[in-house]
Amino acid sequence: MTSTAPQHDLNSPDNVARRRHGQSVLSKIDGHQGEAVIDSLADINPALGHHVAAFAFGDIYDRPGLDPRSRQLVTLGALTALGGCEPQLKVHIGAALNVGISREEITEAILHAAVFCGFPVL
Repeated sequence: MTSTAPQHDLNSPDNVARRRHGQSVLSKIDGHQGEAVIDSLADINPALGHHVAAFAFGDIYDRPGLDPRSRQLVTLGALTALGGCEPQLKVHIGAALNVGISREEITEAILHAAVFCGFPVL
């Protein structure tokens, strides 16, 4: 029988604490939309839901150096550049509004990103 390495045990005390912290950060940014994303992964891929909460929001999003407004503007630019991310873009537009970015700023951020990533991506 093989044992699960601590970093892979999603229910270890450390991972539960990281996930809870990430979920708290996610709730502040995305409100119920963020919770819905994590919940939607529960039956499909709970490990992915854990990592989105614990790593993306708990470890990375909550780092010092950029405020939530700046992080959301970067996220909007990246999702615009990637293309094909409309569901994620919709969630992050909501998050941008939640952190105080105006509709005009969102429109300008996406327009600005389109210049550099190419109009056909949109």
